[in-house]
Amino acid sequence: MTTTTSPLSGNVPENVPEPGGPVDGDAAAPRPVRLIHTESTTEIPVHLLFRDVPEPAPVRLRPAVVTRRTGEDGPGPGERPRPRGPAGGRPGPAVPRIDPELAERPARVLPGLAGVVAGVCGAAGCVATSWWAGVLPTAVAEALGPASRSGAAGLGPAQWAAYAGAGALGLFGFGGLARGRTGRAWVLGLFGRYRGTVRRTGLMWVNPLLLRRRVDVRLRHWRGEPLRAADRSGVALRVAVLVVWRVRDTARATLSVEDHEAYLRVCVEAALARVPVAAPGASGGAVEAAQDALTRLVAADTAPVGVEVFAVRPVRVEYAPEVAAAMHRRRIAALDAQHRASVLGSVVDSVEDTVTRLTMRGLVELDDYERKALVKDLTVAFCAGRGETGP
Repeated sequence: MTTTTSPLSGNVPENVPEPGGPVDGDAAAPRPVRLIHTESTTEIPVHLLFRDVPEPAPVRLRPAVVTRRTGEDGPGPGERPRPRGPAGGRPGPAVPRIDPELAERPARVLPGLAGVVAGVCGAAGCVATSWWAGVLPTAVAEALGPASRSGAAGLGPAQWAAYAGAGALGLFGFGGLARGRTGRAWVLGLFGRYRGTVRRTGLMWVNPLLLRRRVDVRLRHWRGEPLRAADRSGVALRVAVLVVWRVRDTARATLSVEDHEAYLRVCVEAALARVPVAAPGASGGAVEAAQDALTRLVAADTAPVGVEVFAVRPVRVEYAPEVAAAMHRRRIAALDAQHRASVLGSVVDSVEDTVTRLTMRGLVELDDYERKALVKDLTVAFCAGRGETGP
Protein backbone atom coordinates (compact mmCIF):
# COMPACT_ATOMS: atom_id res chain seq x y z
CA MET A 1 0.00 0.00 0.00
CA THR A 2 1.40 3.43 -1.01
CA THR A 3 0.78 6.87 0.29
CA THR A 4 -0.46 9.67 -1.98
CA THR A 5 0.79 13.20 -1.72
CA SER A 6 -1.08 16.38 -2.23
CA PRO A 7 -0.52 18.05 -5.59
CA LEU A 8 -1.88 21.39 -4.34
CA SER A 9 1.39 23.02 -3.34
CA GLY A 10 0.06 26.53 -3.64
CA ASN A 11 -2.69 26.10 -1.08
CA VAL A 12 -0.82 24.05 1.53
CA PRO A 13 2.33 25.47 3.15
CA GLU A 14 5.43 23.41 2.54
CA ASN A 15 7.31 24.17 5.78
CA VAL A 16 4.89 22.62 8.22
CA PRO A 17 6.57 20.33 10.68
CA GLU A 18 5.11 17.00 11.47
CA PRO A 19 3.88 16.29 14.93
CA GLY A 20 6.71 15.19 17.18
CA GLY A 21 9.36 16.61 14.83
CA PRO A 22 11.95 19.32 15.53
CA VAL A 23 10.76 22.84 16.00
CA ASP A 24 13.74 24.60 14.51
CA GLY A 25 12.90 25.83 11.02
CA ASP A 26 16.50 25.87 9.74
CA ALA A 27 17.19 22.28 10.63
CA ALA A 28 13.86 20.91 9.33
CA ALA A 29 13.79 20.02 5.65
CA PRO A 30 10.68 20.82 3.67
CA ARG A 31 8.51 17.75 3.03
CA PRO A 32 5.00 17.27 1.74
CA VAL A 33 2.16 17.14 4.19
CA ARG A 34 -0.29 14.22 4.28
CA LEU A 35 -3.94 15.05 4.01
CA ILE A 36 -5.02 12.27 6.36
CA HIS A 37 -2.82 11.59 9.32
CA THR A 38 -4.69 8.65 10.86
CA GLU A 39 -5.56 6.69 7.71
CA SER A 40 -3.57 5.55 4.73
CA THR A 41 -5.09 5.84 1.25
CA THR A 42 -4.63 3.74 -1.83
CA GLU A 43 -4.18 4.75 -5.40
CA ILE A 44 -7.36 4.85 -7.50
CA PRO A 45 -6.97 3.84 -11.18
CA VAL A 46 -7.84 6.64 -13.54
CA HIS A 47 -10.05 4.50 -15.79
CA LEU A 48 -12.39 3.79 -12.83
CA LEU A 49 -13.10 7.48 -12.33
CA PHE A 50 -14.69 7.93 -15.76
CA ARG A 51 -16.52 4.65 -16.39
CA ASP A 52 -20.29 4.58 -16.96
CA VAL A 53 -22.15 3.34 -13.92
CA PRO A 54 -25.40 1.55 -14.82
CA GLU A 55 -28.57 2.79 -13.16
CA PRO A 56 -29.98 0.56 -10.40
CA ALA A 57 -32.71 -1.78 -11.57
CA PRO A 58 -36.17 -0.94 -10.22
CA VAL A 59 -37.35 -3.16 -7.40
CA ARG A 60 -41.05 -3.89 -7.01
CA LEU A 61 -42.21 -3.37 -3.48
CA ARG A 62 -44.75 -5.69 -1.98
CA PRO A 63 -47.35 -4.48 0.48
CA ALA A 64 -46.31 -5.14 4.00
CA VAL A 65 -48.71 -7.02 6.25
CA VAL A 66 -48.92 -5.48 9.69
CA THR A 67 -50.63 -7.43 12.41
CA ARG A 68 -52.53 -5.94 15.30
CA ARG A 69 -50.32 -5.49 18.34
CA THR A 70 -52.39 -3.23 20.52
CA GLY A 71 -55.36 -5.51 21.14
CA GLU A 72 -58.74 -3.82 21.41
CA ASP A 73 -57.39 -0.35 22.17
CA GLY A 74 -57.02 0.58 18.53
CA PRO A 75 -55.15 -0.26 15.34
CA GLY A 76 -51.44 -1.00 15.54
CA PRO A 77 -48.78 1.27 14.07
CA GLY A 78 -49.12 1.47 10.31
CA GLU A 79 -52.46 -0.38 10.29
CA ARG A 80 -55.55 1.00 8.69
CA PRO A 81 -58.71 1.10 10.79
CA ARG A 82 -61.15 -1.61 9.89
CA PRO A 83 -64.71 -0.56 9.03
CA ARG A 84 -67.10 -2.12 11.50
CA GLY A 85 -70.51 -0.94 10.45
CA PRO A 86 -72.52 1.66 8.56
CA ALA A 87 -73.16 3.96 11.48
CA GLY A 88 -70.35 5.35 13.60
CA GLY A 89 -68.15 2.26 13.34
CA ARG A 90 -70.76 0.09 15.04
CA PRO A 91 -72.32 -3.02 13.55
CA GLY A 92 -75.73 -2.51 11.97
CA PRO A 93 -78.96 -3.73 13.58
CA ALA A 94 -79.65 -7.43 13.36
CA VAL A 95 -82.26 -8.31 10.73
CA PRO A 96 -84.68 -11.08 11.79
CA ARG A 97 -84.24 -14.20 9.69
CA ILE A 98 -87.30 -16.13 8.58
CA ASP A 99 -87.35 -19.55 6.97
CA PRO A 100 -87.17 -18.81 3.20
CA GLU A 101 -89.45 -21.78 2.50
CA LEU A 102 -92.15 -20.22 4.68
CA ALA A 103 -93.94 -18.10 2.08
CA GLU A 104 -97.55 -17.81 1.08
CA ARG A 105 -98.72 -20.13 -1.68
CA PRO A 106 -102.22 -21.03 -2.88
CA ALA A 107 -103.82 -24.13 -1.41
CA ARG A 108 -105.61 -26.81 -3.39
CA VAL A 109 -109.36 -26.55 -2.95
CA LEU A 110 -112.37 -27.70 -4.96
CA PRO A 111 -115.54 -25.87 -5.86
CA GLY A 112 -118.34 -26.16 -3.36
CA LEU A 113 -120.47 -28.06 -5.84
CA ALA A 114 -118.11 -31.03 -5.62
CA GLY A 115 -118.58 -31.22 -1.86
CA VAL A 116 -122.34 -30.99 -2.19
CA VAL A 117 -122.42 -33.76 -4.77
CA ALA A 118 -120.19 -35.96 -2.62
CA GLY A 119 -122.35 -35.40 0.43
CA VAL A 120 -125.56 -36.17 -1.44
CA CYS A 121 -124.03 -39.30 -2.88
CA GLY A 122 -122.97 -40.42 0.58
CA ALA A 123 -126.45 -39.85 1.97
CA ALA A 124 -128.02 -41.70 -0.97
CA GLY A 125 -125.60 -44.56 -0.44
CA CYS A 126 -126.64 -44.86 3.21
CA VAL A 127 -130.33 -44.97 2.19
CA ALA A 128 -129.64 -47.57 -0.48
CA THR A 129 -127.70 -49.71 1.97
CA SER A 130 -130.56 -49.53 4.48
CA TRP A 131 -133.00 -50.63 1.76
CA TRP A 132 -130.62 -53.42 0.83
CA ALA A 133 -130.40 -54.60 4.44
CA GLY A 134 -134.12 -54.17 5.02
CA VAL A 135 -133.75 -51.81 7.97
CA LEU A 136 -135.77 -48.94 6.57
CA PRO A 137 -138.33 -47.40 8.87
CA THR A 138 -141.83 -48.87 8.67
CA ALA A 139 -143.37 -45.77 7.15
CA VAL A 140 -140.73 -45.63 4.42
CA ALA A 141 -141.08 -49.38 3.73
CA GLU A 142 -144.86 -49.11 3.38
CA ALA A 143 -144.44 -46.14 1.07
CA LEU A 144 -142.08 -48.10 -1.17
CA GLY A 145 -144.40 -51.13 -1.22
CA PRO A 146 -143.73 -54.88 -1.07
CA ALA A 147 -140.76 -54.51 -3.39
CA SER A 148 -138.75 -52.88 -0.61
CA ARG A 149 -139.11 -56.00 1.59
CA SER A 150 -138.45 -58.58 -1.05
CA GLY A 151 -134.78 -57.53 -1.43
CA ALA A 152 -134.00 -57.49 2.30
CA ALA A 153 -130.77 -59.35 3.01
CA GLY A 154 -130.15 -58.37 6.63
CA LEU A 155 -127.12 -56.61 8.15
CA GLY A 156 -124.02 -58.48 7.13
CA PRO A 157 -120.38 -57.60 6.54
CA ALA A 158 -121.15 -56.29 3.07
CA GLN A 159 -123.87 -53.99 4.37
CA TRP A 160 -121.64 -52.64 7.14
CA ALA A 161 -118.86 -51.94 4.64
CA ALA A 162 -121.34 -50.12 2.39
CA TYR A 163 -122.52 -48.08 5.38
CA ALA A 164 -118.93 -47.11 6.25
CA GLY A 165 -118.07 -46.06 2.70
CA ALA A 166 -121.24 -44.05 2.17
CA GLY A 167 -120.98 -42.44 5.58
CA ALA A 168 -117.36 -41.45 5.04
CA LEU A 169 -118.23 -40.00 1.64
CA GLY A 170 -121.07 -37.99 3.12
CA LEU A 171 -118.98 -36.71 6.04
CA PHE A 172 -116.11 -35.66 3.79
CA GLY A 173 -118.48 -34.04 1.33
CA PHE A 174 -120.48 -31.95 3.79
CA GLY A 175 -117.70 -31.53 6.36
CA GLY A 176 -115.33 -29.90 3.87
CA LEU A 177 -117.73 -27.18 2.74
CA ALA A 178 -116.52 -23.68 3.62
CA ARG A 179 -117.52 -20.14 2.70
CA GLY A 180 -114.82 -17.67 1.71
CA ARG A 181 -115.36 -13.97 2.35
CA THR A 182 -113.84 -10.91 0.79
CA GLY A 183 -110.91 -9.65 2.87
CA ARG A 184 -110.52 -12.94 4.74
CA ALA A 185 -108.13 -15.81 4.11
CA TRP A 186 -107.67 -19.33 5.43
CA VAL A 187 -104.22 -20.63 6.40
CA LEU A 188 -104.26 -24.40 6.13
CA GLY A 189 -102.01 -26.81 7.98
CA LEU A 190 -101.75 -30.56 8.43
CA PHE A 191 -99.89 -32.08 11.38
CA GLY A 192 -97.99 -28.85 11.98
CA ARG A 193 -96.97 -28.34 8.34
CA TYR A 194 -98.08 -25.43 6.18
CA ARG A 195 -100.29 -26.54 3.29
CA GLY A 196 -101.26 -23.27 1.64
CA THR A 197 -103.54 -20.26 1.87
CA VAL A 198 -107.06 -19.87 0.53
CA ARG A 199 -108.04 -16.38 -0.63
CA ARG A 200 -111.03 -17.43 -2.74
CA THR A 201 -114.56 -16.24 -2.05
CA GLY A 202 -117.83 -18.10 -2.19
CA LEU A 203 -118.64 -21.73 -1.49
CA MET A 204 -115.72 -24.13 -1.77
CA TRP A 205 -114.62 -27.51 -0.52
CA VAL A 206 -111.54 -27.83 1.70
CA ASN A 207 -110.11 -31.02 3.05
CA PRO A 208 -111.73 -31.41 6.49
CA LEU A 209 -108.56 -32.96 7.91
CA LEU A 210 -106.67 -29.67 7.49
CA LEU A 211 -106.44 -27.18 10.34
CA ARG A 212 -107.87 -23.79 9.34
CA ARG A 213 -106.78 -20.41 10.68
CA ARG A 214 -108.68 -17.35 9.61
CA VAL A 215 -106.62 -14.22 8.86
CA ASP A 216 -107.92 -10.74 8.13
CA VAL A 217 -106.12 -9.41 5.03
CA ARG A 218 -108.03 -6.13 4.73
CA LEU A 219 -106.46 -2.72 5.14
CA ARG A 220 -106.58 -2.00 8.87
CA HIS A 221 -105.66 0.79 11.23
CA TRP A 222 -104.63 0.69 14.84
CA ARG A 223 -104.59 3.52 17.34
CA GLY A 224 -103.01 2.59 20.62
CA GLU A 225 -102.70 4.16 24.00
CA PRO A 226 -100.21 7.02 24.55
CA LEU A 227 -96.65 5.64 24.50
CA ARG A 228 -93.41 7.04 25.84
CA ALA A 229 -91.29 9.09 23.44
CA ALA A 230 -88.88 12.04 23.41
CA ASP A 231 -88.13 15.04 21.22
CA ARG A 232 -84.75 16.10 19.86
CA SER A 233 -83.89 17.80 23.16
CA GLY A 234 -84.64 14.68 25.19
CA VAL A 235 -87.84 16.01 26.77
CA ALA A 236 -90.24 13.21 27.69
CA LEU A 237 -93.45 13.05 25.64
CA ARG A 238 -96.60 10.98 25.44
CA VAL A 239 -97.53 10.06 21.86
CA ALA A 240 -100.61 8.30 20.50
CA VAL A 241 -99.96 7.00 16.99
CA LEU A 242 -102.19 5.83 14.14
CA VAL A 243 -100.79 2.84 12.22
CA VAL A 244 -102.20 1.88 8.80
CA TRP A 245 -101.23 -1.68 7.90
CA ARG A 246 -102.33 -4.99 6.42
CA VAL A 247 -101.21 -8.60 6.25
CA ARG A 248 -99.25 -9.18 3.03
CA ASP A 249 -97.99 -12.74 3.63
CA THR A 250 -100.49 -14.81 5.61
CA ALA A 251 -98.10 -17.72 6.12
CA ARG A 252 -95.41 -15.64 7.80
CA ALA A 253 -97.86 -13.51 9.76
CA THR A 254 -99.51 -16.62 11.21
CA LEU A 255 -96.66 -19.10 11.60
CA SER A 256 -93.49 -17.01 12.07
CA VAL A 257 -94.76 -15.11 15.14
CA GLU A 258 -97.24 -15.99 17.84
CA ASP A 259 -99.38 -12.86 17.36
CA HIS A 260 -98.59 -10.47 14.52
CA GLU A 261 -100.75 -7.70 16.00
CA ALA A 262 -98.87 -7.79 19.29
CA TYR A 263 -95.60 -7.86 17.33
CA LEU A 264 -96.69 -4.74 15.44
CA ARG A 265 -97.42 -2.90 18.70
CA VAL A 266 -94.00 -3.79 20.09
CA CYS A 267 -92.31 -2.57 16.89
CA VAL A 268 -94.16 0.76 17.11
CA GLU A 269 -93.12 1.18 20.73
CA ALA A 270 -89.50 0.40 19.89
CA ALA A 271 -89.54 2.88 16.99
CA LEU A 272 -90.87 5.65 19.24
CA ALA A 273 -88.00 4.96 21.63
CA ARG A 274 -85.42 5.38 18.82
CA VAL A 275 -86.86 8.20 16.69
CA PRO A 276 -87.26 11.73 18.13
CA VAL A 277 -90.81 12.99 17.79
CA ALA A 278 -91.69 16.59 16.98
CA ALA A 279 -92.69 18.48 20.13
CA PRO A 280 -96.16 20.06 20.40
CA GLY A 281 -96.32 23.20 18.31
CA ALA A 282 -93.47 22.19 15.96
CA SER A 283 -93.44 23.10 12.28
CA GLY A 284 -95.04 20.95 9.60
CA GLY A 285 -91.69 19.93 8.14
CA ALA A 286 -90.50 18.50 11.47
CA VAL A 287 -93.75 16.59 11.92
CA GLU A 288 -93.54 15.08 8.43
CA ALA A 289 -89.90 14.11 8.93
CA ALA A 290 -90.76 12.30 12.16
CA GLN A 291 -93.66 10.50 10.45
CA ASP A 292 -91.47 9.35 7.56
CA ALA A 293 -88.76 8.09 9.92
CA LEU A 294 -91.27 6.18 12.05
CA THR A 295 -92.92 4.65 8.98
CA ARG A 296 -89.64 3.47 7.48
CA LEU A 297 -88.42 1.99 10.75
CA VAL A 298 -91.64 0.11 11.58
CA ALA A 299 -92.02 -1.12 8.00
CA ALA A 300 -88.47 -2.50 8.03
CA ASP A 301 -89.10 -4.32 11.34
CA THR A 302 -92.43 -5.87 10.30
CA ALA A 303 -91.61 -6.78 6.69
CA PRO A 304 -89.93 -10.14 7.58
CA VAL A 305 -93.12 -11.35 9.30
CA GLY A 306 -95.41 -10.56 6.36
CA VAL A 307 -96.94 -7.34 7.70
CA GLU A 308 -96.97 -4.31 5.40
CA VAL A 309 -97.04 -0.89 7.09
CA PHE A 310 -98.19 2.13 5.08
CA ALA A 311 -98.10 4.95 7.63
CA VAL A 312 -97.26 5.61 11.27
CA ARG A 313 -98.66 9.01 12.21
CA PRO A 314 -98.60 10.64 15.66
CA VAL A 315 -102.14 11.91 16.20
CA ARG A 316 -101.71 13.28 19.72
CA VAL A 317 -98.46 14.54 21.17
CA GLU A 318 -98.29 15.91 24.69
CA TYR A 319 -95.68 16.34 27.34
CA ALA A 320 -95.28 13.75 30.06
CA PRO A 321 -97.15 14.54 33.30
CA GLU A 322 -94.01 15.41 35.26
CA VAL A 323 -92.69 17.59 32.43
CA ALA A 324 -96.07 19.27 31.99
CA ALA A 325 -96.24 20.08 35.71
CA ALA A 326 -92.75 21.57 35.68
CA MET A 327 -93.52 23.64 32.58
CA HIS A 328 -96.77 24.83 34.14
CA ARG A 329 -94.96 25.99 37.26
CA ARG A 330 -92.34 27.75 35.18
CA ARG A 331 -94.99 29.44 33.10
CA ILE A 332 -96.84 30.62 36.21
CA ALA A 333 -93.59 31.95 37.66
CA ALA A 334 -92.81 33.80 34.42
CA LEU A 335 -96.28 35.35 34.34
CA ASP A 336 -95.99 36.36 38.00
CA ALA A 337 -92.60 37.96 37.40
CA GLN A 338 -93.95 39.79 34.35
CA HIS A 339 -96.91 41.05 36.35
CA ARG A 340 -94.68 42.25 39.19
CA ALA A 341 -92.41 44.03 36.74
CA SER A 342 -95.34 45.81 35.11
CA VAL A 343 -96.79 46.83 38.51
CA LEU A 344 -93.43 48.13 39.70
CA GLY A 345 -92.96 50.09 36.50
CA SER A 346 -96.35 51.74 36.79
CA VAL A 347 -95.72 52.61 40.48
CA VAL A 348 -92.37 54.21 39.68
CA ASP A 349 -93.92 56.19 36.86
CA SER A 350 -96.72 57.37 39.15
CA VAL A 351 -94.30 58.41 41.91
CA GLU A 352 -92.06 60.25 39.45
CA ASP A 353 -95.01 62.07 37.92
CA THR A 354 -96.34 63.10 41.36
CA VAL A 355 -93.00 64.39 42.65
CA THR A 356 -92.34 66.24 39.37
CA ARG A 357 -95.69 67.99 39.42
CA LEU A 358 -95.34 69.06 43.05
CA THR A 359 -91.91 70.45 42.41
CA MET A 360 -92.68 72.18 39.10
CA ARG A 361 -95.73 73.95 40.46
CA GLY A 362 -93.90 75.17 43.49
CA LEU A 363 -96.23 73.58 45.95
CA VAL A 364 -93.39 72.18 48.02
CA GLU A 365 -89.71 72.86 48.38
CA LEU A 366 -87.83 69.68 49.22
CA ASP A 367 -84.24 68.93 49.95
CA ASP A 368 -82.66 65.55 49.27
CA TYR A 369 -83.70 64.03 52.57
CA GLU A 370 -87.30 65.18 52.26
CA ARG A 371 -87.44 64.08 48.60
CA LYS A 372 -86.34 60.58 49.52
CA ALA A 373 -88.89 60.36 52.32
CA LEU A 374 -91.68 61.55 50.03
CA VAL A 375 -90.72 59.06 47.34
CA LYS A 376 -90.68 56.26 49.89
CA ASP A 377 -94.11 57.16 51.29
CA LEU A 378 -95.65 57.51 47.82
CA THR A 379 -94.20 54.19 46.70
CA VAL A 380 -95.62 52.38 49.72
CA ALA A 381 -99.00 54.01 49.25
CA PHE A 382 -99.23 53.20 45.52
CA CYS A 383 -98.08 49.59 46.01
CA ALA A 384 -100.59 49.05 48.83
CA GLY A 385 -103.37 50.53 46.73
CA ARG A 386 -102.56 48.33 43.73
CA GLY A 387 -102.33 45.25 45.90
CA GLU A 388 -105.83 45.81 47.31
CA THR A 389 -107.50 46.31 43.93
CA GLY A 390 -108.29 43.48 41.60
CA PRO A 391 -110.03 40.18 42.09
